[in-house]
Amino acid sequence: MTIRLDCELRSLSSLLRRRRLIPFRRTKSARNLVKRRFALIGFALACFPALGLAQTGSSATTPTSQNELTRSAPDSASTSTPGNSSNTSSASAVSAPIGYQLSASDLIAVEVFGEEDLKTAARLNAEGNVSLPLVGSVHLASLTLKQATARVTELYARDYLVNPRVNVTLLGYAKRRFTVLGQVNRPGSYEMPETSPAGIDLLEAIAMAGGYTRIAAPERISVRRRDQLLKVDAKRLARGDGHNFRVESGDTVTVGESIF
Repeated sequence: MTIRLDCELRSLSSLLRRRRLIPFRRTKSARNLVKRRFALIGFALACFPALGLAQTGSSATTPTSQNELTRSAPDSASTSTPGNSSNTSSASAVSAPIGYQLSASDLIAVEVFGEEDLKTAARLNAEGNVSLPLVGSVHLASLTLKQATARVTELYARDYLVNPRVNVTLLGYAKRRFTVLGQVNRPGSYEMPETSPAGIDLLEAIAMAGGYTRIAAPERISVRRRDQLLKVDAKRLARGDGHNFRVESGDTVTVGESIF
């Protein structure tokens, strides 16, 4: 197409130089030829810039896209892997009740201001211990968050840091369960709600188990708590008589059967 246009342009130039030899008004075919060639020139001028821009754009786009791919490769490779303690420690802290004491399997975060290498997120093991950088295994079970913070601060200040600023937060409770048996519609084991880690009301526990059956005796409920057997009259509790009874983690609640 380029060769043909070039020939047409030369022919047009030659024709213009011979204007006096071939007057336009006298030769109708000459006028038609000039019109056709002017139209062809207009088409060429309209197409060439578009082709030039397309070629320029394609040549400029390819290196840019390749550079972007090259730059993005290290970023994707540097993404953190699951299980990284720093990622876990950045999770939202749980609002623990005042005076809450840590226990086995609680998930905590320990941070030391200005010491990123000492940031830790871990669960207390079955003995209530957690492993921390530099100081090793630390027993934190049965301590409040404030007491745990003071304990970790003391250990770091003893041999490693000057006036360390430590923060211990609770990220998640250990799974706490209780069991409801006897005359309820859905006997079985249930998980303690996250909002009530210290225990829930007995009537709420009964409701989670589907409520009483037709032959249930709410006044005859027994609660097995470790080595104790507690007797509870839930009928009185429902009437508002007496103090509420709280079911704790590990309790086994048994609803008796009506005699009649």
